[in-house]
Order: sequence, then structure tokens, then C-alpha cells
Amino acid sequence: MTRTIRATVAAAGVAASLALSGCAESGAGMAGSSTLNIATLTFPQSLDPAQAVGSALPFFQATYDTLVKREPDGSFTPMLATAWKYNGDRTELSLTLRDDVKFADGTAFDAAAVKANMERFKKGGGADAKWLNDLKSVKATDATHVTLDLAQPNPAMLFYLSDAAGLMANPAKFAQADALKTTPDGTGPYRLARNKTTIGTKWVYERNADYWGDQLPYKSVTISFFDNETAIVNGLRTGQVNAALLQNADQQISAESDPRLKATKQEFDFQGLLLFDRAGQLTPALKDARVRQALNHAIDRESMLGAIRQGRGQITGQVFGPDAKGYDKKLDTYYSHDPAKAKALLREAGYAKGFTLKLPRIAAIVNDALATSLATDLKAIGVTLVWDDLDGGSAIQKVFKDRAYSGMVMNMGQSSSDWVVVNELVTPGAFNMFGTTDPTVQKLIPQIQTGTDQAAQGAARTLNQHLVTEGWFVPFYRMTYLHVSDGTVTISPQSGMAVPSIYNYPPGHGYRVPC
Repeated sequence: MTRTIRATVAAAGVAASLALSGCAESGAGMAGSSTLNIATLTFPQSLDPAQAVGSALPFFQATYDTLVKREPDGSFTPMLATAWKYNGDRTELSLTLRDDVKFADGTAFDAAAVKANMERFKKGGGADAKWLNDLKSVKATDATHVTLDLAQPNPAMLFYLSDAAGLMANPAKFAQADALKTTPDGTGPYRLARNKTTIGTKWVYERNADYWGDQLPYKSVTISFFDNETAIVNGLRTGQVNAALLQNADQQISAESDPRLKATKQEFDFQGLLLFDRAGQLTPALKDARVRQALNHAIDRESMLGAIRQGRGQITGQVFGPDAKGYDKKLDTYYSHDPAKAKALLREAGYAKGFTLKLPRIAAIVNDALATSLATDLKAIGVTLVWDDLDGGSAIQKVFKDRAYSGMVMNMGQSSSDWVVVNELVTPGAFNMFGTTDPTVQKLIPQIQTGTDQAAQGAARTLNQHLVTEGWFVPFYRMTYLHVSDGTVTISPQSGMAVPSIYNYPPGHGYRVPC
């Protein structure tokens, strides 16, 4: 269902509810509640948008608007920017801004604020600061017009402006050290209620009465941190929690068995082995595509998915997800589980006796069942898998700074933007830390980056095929996530994000609009 239809249906439901019941409200967790309670397993270390990351975006969306809004289906619509246009070679992106928006202290939102925010985000050292690497300068033509000057075409720029890089904070706070860390100051639909908030446990946002746009249905939004999904499911059943994302298969089954709860499925993250060392600097065998192909044929994806995820997901051999234009359904099953073929490929590559592959292991990502399954599959073709147990802190240093491993088993989101996929995984960077490339990759990347929509889509599909056949990665499966509500809200999954946007929680059946 498109967002326009969803909005129409929601509006009709609200109007009918008002006509029948007047303006009434009841306690949290009940039909007619004025509060939306969202449970989460993750939270931001800072509410400063310069440090924002996509997985924690709802914490920021409550108080900050983005320049561009990303709808549930992945399309872009106006927000603080009412219009945008590229120049001929797409190295300049011109934005027209709203002229009726103010920050809490009365400071006007304008082109100067956009310039200050984007320059700060680029230099702020946040996890997603790299998104603006192509941004050469920001030119404020007048109060309502700004131009982004790009070093090269970046097809994902609108995506970035609808995400962390597009969050707009009050520049008056920038000179105050850590002012925004716990006290956000934006133009969003809510303001953080500091007296009701316990950072690290519960964040309470109350409606911004001066919001320039349409008010969201709830007078307040609470986002609560839980350290396990069992507690979240219990909270949904008791009405303490109205909405949550469940990743654990057992908890998903538990929630689905309760007729009081409403569930919506979404496939977003894939789990798999990201190979870094395709040049064989650490593990010489990986330089040969036949070895990488052998690793793919060694994995029993169907059995792994059944045992570890109870079948909740889809096996895949590609890093492009179904929402991306470069996605090709046939590539999900390109690699069959074929140990004999894998051994033959190793023999052809000169590794008949196998080799040793050392990988880092973070228990939160690679549980015992997955660690055992992967080691068993590789042992069957003569490859010895050695796990090096790390905690989260040491993993960042050893994996991404020391570059001590040839690959890593990870959970990765599958963006709806082809260029986000390419820029994250294929161009040199954190997940292509040794800068692997080849003539085909070098030819196709510029076509994705600068070509027409049709040409870029064709190049993305061709690149995807090349990456799969060359064994650049060893994906296992896309994981099915479950968005669960207590029935008082309807949850719309968000394209390009594992968690829904703050705007994606229209009231469920029986909701009465609060006064």
C-alpha cells in the first residue's frame, strides 16, 4: 500500500473516531492512548545529530526534521526542503527551503543553518560522516536557497539528506560544548522532556505546539531501552509497550502466537561473511576467485537458516536487497550447497589440502550455533576455520584499524539505494579496506554513479552479477524481522531502515484522537 493511500485511510479513521467519541483519551497502552511507547534494543550515545546513525534515527527524528523526507516505500518527499534539482552533470544539487520554520529560541531555519549543519556533520567524526565526503562546499544563495557543490556525482545524496546527514539542529548551540548531547534543539514534531527522561533507559518526547507541519497523532512519544526481547514481548502483552522490532526467532514465534498482538514482517539485514582480503595479503588463497566460489558452495544456507533462524528469512547469495534496483532474484540461489564442487574448485586453485581461515567473532553477532555451523561446513571441504573471540571495543580496533583479519561475519542492512550498497561495500572504505577492484568493477561503478536512471540500473545489475560470480562476498540469508504492536498502532516498515521512522505509527483500530 502506498503512503498516500495509508494516509487517506488513517485520516478517515481519525475523522470517524472523532465523530463517534469526541475528544477523549485513556491511559498508556490502551486504545485511545495519547502516548506512543516504543521499545528498542539500541540507543544513541549522543542526541547530537552530528553523531547520528541510521539504526538510532527515530531518537533524532522526534526532535529534528530532515531536509528531505523518506517515505515508507523509499520515495522522497519535501520536508524542510520543498524542492530540489541537480545540474546537468549532477555535481550541484540546489535546494529550495521552507521560509516559515523556527528553532525553539526563535532562530529562523534558513540556508545559513543548512550550511552550518552540513559542514559540521562532515567534520564531526560521526559514524556516517563519510556520507558527505563528496561535498566540496555549501553555498547559501539567499535565505531559502542553498546549493551543494559535489566533487563528483553522488546518486545517494537525497537518501543521505533523508537520513542522518539531513538532520537540522539549531546552529546557535554549536559553540556550546556537548550542548546537544543530551538536550536536542531542532524543528521537529516533539521536544525532549528532560524532567521525564532518563538517558540510557527512557527518552520522553512531548508534542511541539509550535511545529510548522502536521502534528503526529500522539501527544508524547516514549522510547525505552530493553536489554532482552523476552522483556519486550512481555511489555507488549501488558500494554507497557505499544510497538517494537523483534529479531530473535523464538520471540517472534511467541509474539505471533498471541492473538492480541499484531505483527508485520520485513526482510532487511542479511547475515554473511564479508571478505576483505580478495588480494590475498593475509590469506593468499582468497586471491583466487575459485577459492571464494568454493567457500560459497560450502555453505549449507538452507540448513543454517532452519537451525539458527527457524526458517525465518530467505537464503541469498547477493548483497543487494529486494528494494534495490540492482537486485536479481536468481542470484539468491546462485550458489548451491555442493561440497564436492567446492573441493574441485580448491584443487583447481592449488589448495587440494585446504587452508586456514582466521576470523573475528563477536558473540552478539555469531552465536554458538552459527559458529559451529560455519566451521563444520568449511571443514567438510578442507578449510580450517579459527575463531578469534573479541568484544565490541577490541573488534573495532583489530578489524577496522589494524586490519588483522581476512573477513568478518556481520549483519548488514540492505539499502534501497544502489549507490549506498556500492559505496558501502564495493568502493574502497571500511568494508573494502584493502581497496579490491578489477576492470569490470572500474567500468561499472562510474555508470552507476553518473548514468541515467535506466543505465545506472543496468550497470548495478551487471555489477551485482559480477560480484556474485567472482565470490566477493559469502552471504548466508536475509533475516526476517517482525514489527509487533499491541494493537493500538499500525506499524509501517521503512524502506532503507531496519526500524520504522517516527512517522510510521498510525493509530490502530479503535484509537481516539487525544485533546
